Amino acid sequence: MTEDESIESEQEDLYEHFRFQADPRQEQIRIDKFLGVRLANTSRNKIQIAAREGNILVNGEKVKQNYRVKPGDLVTMVLPYPVKNFELKPQDIPINILHEDDNFVIVNKDAGMVVHPGHGNHDGTLVNALLHHFDQLPELPSDYSGRPGLVHRIDKNTSGLLVVAKTERALTKLAKQFYDKTTSRKYIALVWGDVEDGATIVGNIGRSKKNRKVMSVYPDGEEGKHAVTHFKVIERFGYVTLVECRLETGRTHQIRAHFKWIGHPLFNDMEYGGNKVLKGLKTAKYQKFIENNFQLFKGQALHAQSLGFIHPETGEDLLFFEELPEYFELALKRFRDYCK
Repeated sequence: MTEDESIESEQEDLYEHFRFQADPRQEQIRIDKFLGVRLANTSRNKIQIAAREGNILVNGEKVKQNYRVKPGDLVTMVLPYPVKNFELKPQDIPINILHEDDNFVIVNKDAGMVVHPGHGNHDGTLVNALLHHFDQLPELPSDYSGRPGLVHRIDKNTSGLLVVAKTERALTKLAKQFYDKTTSRKYIALVWGDVEDGATIVGNIGRSKKNRKVMSVYPDGEEGKHAVTHFKVIERFGYVTLVECRLETGRTHQIRAHFKWIGHPLFNDMEYGGNKVLKGLKTAKYQKFIENNFQLFKGQALHAQSLGFIHPETGEDLLFFEELPEYFELALKRFRDYCK
């Protein structure tokens, strides 16, 4: 499934869930068979998928599903969420609900709010707020423990739209739409530089080998997952450009990683180098102008503006839209005035 990611955390790291040491007399057998007899209630197919996605390590290195375990090998399974060792607590946190029916709700998430509990964020998240507002939310299988109702997610410092399922049927049907890439998701981003007028960025995205908390682009396709971002220019401000992005895929930090790769990091993106003056004048006045605009944002200048999907019960085509936050609009006004 999938800046939006089908159940995509804003600072997902990989966490060890299982560890097995092969016996010194271990015969060489395939990794899926080795784990199959050690992981109860886990199918061989799921283990093979985990290997393909880089979640199985042998002696600290990723292996393919046909790897043959050798005597003394240290086999670990890592997943992009911590082992659930905390209780999900309902918390009376205000949330902006744009739409609600018996099947789902559309939430306009504020920048700065983490979507679900995880490493270092056991409470104060959108999920904690949802559990307070709704009696019972469905969960996907245990792979996504601790994320009731969530079909997809957006980064902590990204604002905008999320759909949350209220029933198991809605959760399953909506998750399938994200998996099948039949949803419509558009983002508004402010990026550094004068970007070409409309293009498509294609490049596999996977975790950085230098910093596991950020993603890198692997254009040769040897690593990472296939990722496609379409974009068009909305407005130019000389040293920064406002773009609309349409996701064909949904990978962790997809928009942020793709624009960093083409030399146009998102404005004020702390993890991808956009939180310093990359374009423009060397004057103290200009430097101060940029710093003042940085302070308007909690992080990257990115907003999930529209979300479209098919209603899980009625089959109706739905499209939800949310204007840019006031601070984002204020930054754009300042750039317009500066360019006059």
